Parts: sequence; structure tokens; C-alpha cells
Amino acid sequence: MDFDLEQTDALLSTTRAVRKRLDFDRDVPDGVLLECLQLAVQAPTGSNQQGWRWMVIRDAEKKEALAELYREAGGDYLAAAAESVDEASQQGRVLDSANFLAQKLGEVPVLVIPLIIGRLPDNSANAAAGLMGSIMPAMWSFQLALRSRGLGSCLTTLHLAKEQEAADLLGIPDHMTQAGLIPVAYTKGTDFKPARRDDVAKITYLDQYKNPIRA
Repeated sequence: MDFDLEQTDALLSTTRAVRKRLDFDRDVPDGVLLECLQLAVQAPTGSNQQGWRWMVIRDAEKKEALAELYREAGGDYLAAAAESVDEASQQGRVLDSANFLAQKLGEVPVLVIPLIIGRLPDNSANAAAGLMGSIMPAMWSFQLALRSRGLGSCLTTLHLAKEQEAADLLGIPDHMTQAGLIPVAYTKGTDFKPARRDDVAKITYLDQYKNPIRA
């Protein structure tokens, strides 16, 4: 199969964490969501268990309740952090947009909570990596599929400090782990650009840490 590398690379390099450019007023059809989720579950998963589940929240009261949990968990931190940095810096812009999303989260057309069957262990990095590694690839595939259809998203995790309260609100059973919260909306414009990133040759090592790989 021959891929259009220019289009593929553009998708991979311009799928941004979108917050301020989410269109709160445009509906997101169920059919589009299901298309993107169908693509998401093509992602690899540990031992091919396919333990992913997806919680879609449209109800206005439930969205606002989740937004309140989100703000309780991290709203003060975001507001304080946004005030502590230069607004014009890259970090300042990110924190400002994160604070904006925290205040407007309940207005996003759709909130999606990815779930995985099982619970995180207390002291096993291997088991934790295996559990989360069985849902994270699908989450990113979902976000890529959204981007290709003119929608934006942002993976957030602040509400996980209130995971039990969110589970009680949504009737999520005890054997499920919430992996994050993804606001979904069409975007205001689609002209997203690649972000500034370090030259990977400076952060990639060969055979031994700090032994730089040569391009």
C-alpha cells in the first residue's frame, strides 16, 4: 500500500492539543464520532485483549458536573500557573489556553472518557504500562481521526484526581479505569501548523544513554 506521505506527515505533525479554537456552537454528529472511534479500535492493545470502552457525554448537566470536578482537581493550579509565567512565552500561551478550557469545559459539545478494563496496580510499573498502553494508542488514533475530519481535541487528565466522583456521576463500574477526558468539537479553522520541537538527534541515544545517535 502506497501512502501519500505529504498528507500523512501533515496529519501527524499538525494534530495539536486544541482548546481556544474549539467551536462550542457546532454540533458533532454521533456518526462522525463513531467513525473516529471505529478507527481508534484498530490500534494495538496488550495481548489483543481489546478492553477499551468509550464514554460519550452530551448531557449538559453531566458535562458541567464533570467540568466542576475538573476545576476542583486542578483549576486553582492552572489559574496560578498561568499568572506566574510570561503570557507571551510558549509556556504562558499553553497555560492560558489550558485555563481557558478549564473554565469552558462544560460548553464543549462532546466529552469523551476513554476507559480500559482493569485497575491500575499500586507498585508495578510493568503492569501499569501494560494497562495504559492498551488504551493510549487508541486514544491518539481517535484524535488523529478527528483531526482528519475537521475536529479538534485535547487529552486532559486533571479530572482523574476525582475519578471516583466521575465514575459515580456516569455509572462507570469499579473494574474500569478512566484514562483521561477528551473534549471534542469542530475547530475554528483547520490551519494548524507543526509545533517547534528539538532536533531529535539531540535527544536520541545509541546503545547507551548520552551516546548521541548520528544522523
